[in-house]
Amino acid sequence: MSAKEDRIREFAYQIWESEGKPHGQAKRHWEMATKLVEAEQTPGKAAPKRVSKSKAAAGEPAPAAPIKPRASKAAPKADAEKPALLKPAKAPAKAKPSTTPKPAAKKPKA
Repeated sequence: MSAKEDRIREFAYQIWESEGKPHGQAKRHWEMATKLVEAEQTPGKAAPKRVSKSKAAAGEPAPAAPIKPRASKAAPKADAEKPALLKPAKAPAKAKPSTTPKPAAKKPKA
């Protein structure tokens, strides 16, 4: 067995394990591993495109999603809305007067 076949076998096994060891997917795993090894051995070529599991399981090649730049860690804009924790609390609702009459206050004895 050649070094290339050993590498393909390792990749196929890793793919199989990462997908939860499904049955009947050996051919697809082998093809994916072959592409990964070929991409490793081709100098100057971009990294292999990622394929989502849901589309890969259906047997359809997934279109490559564009890579978006990460959000910068710059200070938030001043006009951005404040988080709920920093907003002033609303005044509590006023209690409604009860409909039952209160007993008359007793005068203190002298």
